[in-house]
Amino acid sequence: MPTPLLEPLPEPLPSHLVSRPLTADDARAVYETMAAQERHDIGTVEIEEADIVGDWQRPSFDVGTSTVGVFDRHHGDLLVGYAEVNGPERGDAAVRPSHRGLGIGTWLAGWMRDLARARGSVIVGMPVPEGSPGDLLLSSLGYHVRWTSWVLKLPQGARIVERTLSPGYVVRPAEPAEYPAVHDVVEDAFLEWSSRERESFEDFAATTYLRPGFEPWHLLVVVDPDGTVVGVANAQLFADEEGEASEAFISRLAVRRDLRGRGLAQALMVDAFARAGEHGAETAGLSTDSRTGALGLYEKVGMEVTSTWLHRACHLT
Repeated sequence: MPTPLLEPLPEPLPSHLVSRPLTADDARAVYETMAAQERHDIGTVEIEEADIVGDWQRPSFDVGTSTVGVFDRHHGDLLVGYAEVNGPERGDAAVRPSHRGLGIGTWLAGWMRDLARARGSVIVGMPVPEGSPGDLLLSSLGYHVRWTSWVLKLPQGARIVERTLSPGYVVRPAEPAEYPAVHDVVEDAFLEWSSRERESFEDFAATTYLRPGFEPWHLLVVVDPDGTVVGVANAQLFADEEGEASEAFISRLAVRRDLRGRGLAQALMVDAFARAGEHGAETAGLSTDSRTGALGLYEKVGMEVTSTWLHRACHLT
């Protein structure tokens, strides 16, 4: 049985810290806060500002009622902590390492629980790097591990072995008219193991082809001999701190259930990483979690785990 949630007594933030709902203009400050936390906790930055912009521009998400920021008035109203509830059971939060130990994380966790509870949720959680201060804090508050996620990278210089597709199957960028079919393939595959409502096409669009920086080759498909979309890879280019493209990341990889085991996913990965390399990517990665059973597949093609994340959650009683 999960450990009962230990609801702390509400503690006010220190007087020099103030909170307010965020706006779309705060996306850069949120990115900087999350990046500072990731750099400190796992040694690399996995988040990109475009991720935040894409998520926040979903029609189903209202920034003003779903986020909160904590600002330090002693440092020119610097954003030092943030949280959001971005789905019925899911949220995200970050605290700058320079401002840990002030109760901000505990305060944000309480804010997330209160908002999720007010919206009718019975459970809420968020991903945290295993063993990080965020992981230890949520564990101390009684949050249990719901599932485990892994970020995997292809070692620099390594290549995924190409797979020959059956005659008539082709990997290529999706055409705009195929975007609804792309959405269907992704959602059909992800909902086999994810317990959530089906994502709307409009929300899907906001985080894919309407995401800042999108180029047509970022959305690759496998089509069968009849021209039907049967596999999808959504690739993104992540820039390093100097603004140069340094990593390709596959944020979505899906194949129609009846065609799995034929090398379609591997062919999509090879094509996505090759195209990214032509655009300056030096490394390549993706993530998966324990609900999919796909970790072994990615390790088999030569990818290595670089960080482990726990989705910790609590029941709202």
